[in-house]
Amino acid sequence: MSISREKPLRRRPPLWPIPLLWTLALGLWGLSRHNSVWRDEAATWQVAQRSAGDIWHMLGQVDAVHGLYYLLMHGLFECFGAGTTTLRLPSVLAAAVAAACVTVIGRRLAGVWAGLAAGLALGLLPAVQFHLQEGRPYALVTAGAALSTLLLVTVLQERGRAVHWVAYGSTVALCGLLNWLSLLVLPAHLATLLWTRARRGTRVRWTVAATVAVAAVLPLILFSRRQSDQVSWIPPLTWHMMIGPAILLAIGGLGALLDRPRAGRLSVAAVGLPLLAIPQLALIGLSLVRPLFLDRYILFSMLGLALLIGTALGTAVRAIRPRFPRASLWLVPVVVAVAMAALLPQSLAKRSPASRVDDVLAVAADVGRLKENGDAVVFIPAARRDTALVSPGPFTGLRDVALAEDPVASGTLKGEEADPARIRSAMLAHRRILLVTDASDVARPLTNQRDKVKTAVLEEHFRAVADEQVRGRRVTVYERVGPERP
Repeated sequence: MSISREKPLRRRPPLWPIPLLWTLALGLWGLSRHNSVWRDEAATWQVAQRSAGDIWHMLGQVDAVHGLYYLLMHGLFECFGAGTTTLRLPSVLAAAVAAACVTVIGRRLAGVWAGLAAGLALGLLPAVQFHLQEGRPYALVTAGAALSTLLLVTVLQERGRAVHWVAYGSTVALCGLLNWLSLLVLPAHLATLLWTRARRGTRVRWTVAATVAVAAVLPLILFSRRQSDQVSWIPPLTWHMMIGPAILLAIGGLGALLDRPRAGRLSVAAVGLPLLAIPQLALIGLSLVRPLFLDRYILFSMLGLALLIGTALGTAVRAIRPRFPRASLWLVPVVVAVAMAALLPQSLAKRSPASRVDDVLAVAADVGRLKENGDAVVFIPAARRDTALVSPGPFTGLRDVALAEDPVASGTLKGEEADPARIRSAMLAHRRILLVTDASDVARPLTNQRDKVKTAVLEEHFRAVADEQVRGRRVTVYERVGPERP
């Protein structure tokens, strides 16, 4: 009698490196955006070049919510130097990590094809493509949310050890310190626990970990509320702003239905739908009280959308496999290729300088070309001083006549300006003044009294002799009409 032996099961190679490398390639593609830097990234750039003590001094006045991120970027600038690669590469790497985590989650819950499709889809989502190359903290928060979600799935699939819960709470807290609105991931995770009817012990441990994380972030939340004027520019919620979230929720809901959601079962729908829907709906609710609705604040909700898209494609593969086994192997690659081709115009646009509202480097080059020795410079609004802070070389020899205390000494992003009367006198003492401001198509009405005085002096006592507009910024050269005032 012959004895047949079963062939040992081959251990499948890990799947996550494929989406990780895919997302990394998407991020490195056109990373410099033709050597352009826009106003939000300019804030990171100029603050990261201050000393740690100066950054700490600034956080007491402004931007405390981004304090940890600024300190991180300060360290990177110290090690690798200031540049667009150093500025944006952390976001690229973070998005790649997020794609890897999404792949592992999808594979565990819905199979190989669902995991692969979810990981590849994440980097193609338009919102992710925008922030994939952004020198701001939102991609890092997304990576942390992806890791915390993976840890949650781990403890729900198997009895979680203490190390899992410590890692979970630490990751959520770290994300909260990068941007405390990332704590909206917690109600999404709570919904998953309730949906899957997690054991009482699991719910208790999650509550402890979540409470510790919130407690760690609470001082930052309370302190940063004193600086709430920084977000006063965000417009109130309108119905047309709901179109985007409604489309995302419809796509996610369809993916959840294809996953055949069932109470008590850990599934992609149980994880992905709350992760997509709850942060969106919660931010909408908060914005009814105070305008806060910006999609970048909840970029991590795109993790849920990617998971649900992945499970929809995984379901399609399983549906056609019995009749077309070979064709089923090509479904996900073909769909990804088609999506890439369809999104190519948008992908190219997001990697161009025109994708952002302005470019602080381009206008600095114009200043260097137009200036003459002894010229003065004024900025309207004062925040446009970021051009000189990021690219000081072209401004060498120009006198910033409105500035009373520089940004580093004042602990601000734009410095402290003199009173209107002193600004007026200083401007009238010069024959030529360069005005750096917003291009006409993006300029906002003047509300600051100092800016109104600057404009009035230029209109009454000077005439424009040169004017350049480039990528959302404008530099105008003015010459005195009458004699200079001593």
